[in-house]
Parts: sequence; C-alpha cells; structure tokens
Amino acid sequence: MSQIRAFIFDQDGVIVDTERDGHRVAFNRTFAEFGFNVEWGVEEYHDLLQIGGGKERMTHYLQTKGFGVDVKAEDVPDLIQRLHLRKTDMFIDLIESRALPLRPGIRRIMEEANELGMVLGICTTSNERAAHAVAHGLLAGIPMRFVLAGDVVRRKKPDPAIYLLALEKSGLRADQCVVFEDSHIGAVAAKAAGMHVVATINPYTDSEDLSMADVVVNCLGEPGGPRAEVRPGGRKLTLADGCIHARDIVELFHDEETNP
Repeated sequence: MSQIRAFIFDQDGVIVDTERDGHRVAFNRTFAEFGFNVEWGVEEYHDLLQIGGGKERMTHYLQTKGFGVDVKAEDVPDLIQRLHLRKTDMFIDLIESRALPLRPGIRRIMEEANELGMVLGICTTSNERAAHAVAHGLLAGIPMRFVLAGDVVRRKKPDPAIYLLALEKSGLRADQCVVFEDSHIGAVAAKAAGMHVVATINPYTDSEDLSMADVVVNCLGEPGGPRAEVRPGGRKLTLADGCIHARDIVELFHDEETNP
C-alpha cells in the first residue's frame, strides 16, 4: 500500500492560465519587435502547443511557415535563442504586473498539502526564469521542494524525462506522487513516469484526449468562487463544497491502493 507523499504541478494552464493571454501575447509582441510579420492566433497557438517548449515551437514554425524573411540555417539557433530571451522578459512582465492571476483553488490546495506535510514541486517546459517568477512571486510563501523548468531535461513532454527527474529530486516512488496537468502531452508524460494524474482543463485543453488521467476537472474550486466539476469517465470524487481538497486527493488514491 502506498501513501501519497507529493503533489507535482505543471505550470502553464494549471497554476496560471498563461497560454492564450500570456505566452501567446508575449510571442506576438516579440515577433513584432523583431520586425517579423508573424502573429499567432488563438486557434493556431493551440495547435502549436502540441509541441513542447517555446524554442521548439518557434523553430517548428520557422521551418514550416517561416517568419516572412530569409533566415540562414546557421543563424537559426542564435535567432531562436534571442527571440526566446526577449519573449521571456515580456512574459515575466505580465506575471509581475499580476495580469495573469492564479487559477481557482491552486494556492488553497498547495497550502492544504503543505499542512499535510507533503512535498510540493513544479515541472514545466516553460523557461526557468518564468517558472521561478511564478513559484516565488505569485506563489510566494508556498514551500517548493523543486522547480524543474525549461531545458533541465533534453527531451520534453510528452517524454516522461522531467517527471523521472522529479522522482530523483523527491526521493519518492512514482505511485506516491500526484501530478496536476492540463494537457494531453502533459498527462501522457506523467503517466509514462508511473504517476497518478489529475487533469484540470482550460479553454485550450477542453477538447483534448485526457482519458489517461485518473480524474478530469474544470478547476479545483474556490470557496465563494468557481466550483469544481468532475468530468465523467475517470475515478469518482465527491465534492462536499464545490472544491477539491488535498485530503480528498490523498484519500482517493489511498482507497485505490486499498481497494484496487
């Protein structure tokens, strides 16, 4: 029998609804500043999100659609690096200005988990500076055991590398960890690492295949605010007050081990 010992969170779309109004906006502002006639629309960016990592996304776009100007092959790595550094600055400005608030229930469930003595961590393909701006800015006061971000692993989600690294950092077994993800590629990565998965969907991932997740919810819920709703098809989770609590998740997977 395993006891849940850790909650591990993806960042973008889970902790903060950053994709549509954060990263996409920052990418577009960066393209404009560099003089490129490129603007990623809402739906187009959803398609691009199937590629893990901002640098990888831009490289794919440059190689398939181009930036409207000729870029020599030998200049691509340096250009992508400069674009990504500038885009990160713009994204962090959005975070620090509080233009992108935390998703409902995120701080609450982290505080509850901390009170239970659980390990907390973040695993994201987002840039390391951006991840730390969220972890130590928007989530100030929440004790994170680790923040794994950006190029800390060579292979990005849906590869499980970042979650396998999280197991090394935490010293825990996969069946002792619950991952909060929002996307198909994120849930696939966590499951490939052997972890439990709670998927908290957002407008970008609402229609994605999340059947591999153990639980799928619209959000975690906030007292007096948005209520959590559990989607059918996953494990049953009863909500007494419209919120998903840390203890609910711990007991859910404890019961799973006790009554498989």
